[in-house]
Amino acid sequence: MRILLANDDGYLATGLHALYAGLSRLGEVTVVAPEQNASAASNALTLNRPLSVFKAENGFLYVNGTPSDCVHIALTGLLDFRPDLVVSGVNNGANLGDDTIYSGTVAAATEGYLFGLPALAVSLVHKGWAHLDAAVQVATEVASNLLREPPAKPALFNLNVPNMPRAELRGLRVTRLGKRHPSQPVIMQRNPRDEPIYWIGSAGEALDDQPGTDFHAIAQGYAAITPLQLDLTHYQLLETCETRFAGLINERSL
Repeated sequence: MRILLANDDGYLATGLHALYAGLSRLGEVTVVAPEQNASAASNALTLNRPLSVFKAENGFLYVNGTPSDCVHIALTGLLDFRPDLVVSGVNNGANLGDDTIYSGTVAAATEGYLFGLPALAVSLVHKGWAHLDAAVQVATEVASNLLREPPAKPALFNLNVPNMPRAELRGLRVTRLGKRHPSQPVIMQRNPRDEPIYWIGSAGEALDDQPGTDFHAIAQGYAAITPLQLDLTHYQLLETCETRFAGLINERSL
């Protein structure tokens, strides 16, 4: 079995190295990761400059671009094989609810999914790598399942693991995404020229943490895995939009 491993914390990240060791028990693992931390890069592809691929002493490949760049390049010319699974992580911090929109970790997995492969994003809920070994164990078990019984169609999964020993985890729950409150206000400071500069504020608290959500599962001591999809169509609004926008631009026969 062949696994493509990426992340958004960069090729030197502790979580990447730990997950590489875990996944290597399942098959051949190829790492293609960003050169620098690219957290919150979302699904950005670099189109305004060429990208370079470098090789670290341990064999990891790294790219001076985004997480999506890494997987895109790997699958469209860098690798001479098609992997059986794309994995991204372990991220240093949660990717719950609305976080998935911004997450570079989820984006790297999403790129594999867009190319028709099963893909898994893995995150450790609290920063600092406490009990990273447990997250790696859970991720490796999930990856083993996906390799042993591949989904009938390409599938994308988002896995979050709380920071606790493996023996204390209550299990794994399949969840839906919860929601967060809006982010905290920006932090305004001044640079040495006395010009205003702004830092993006911290993520908000959970707004929807009801049973069934990823937030609730984590709070109860479970790892949470959420199947994701990319169709952003708001189907419930389609009918009302037909009425709202009817006649704005008159139809003309060719």
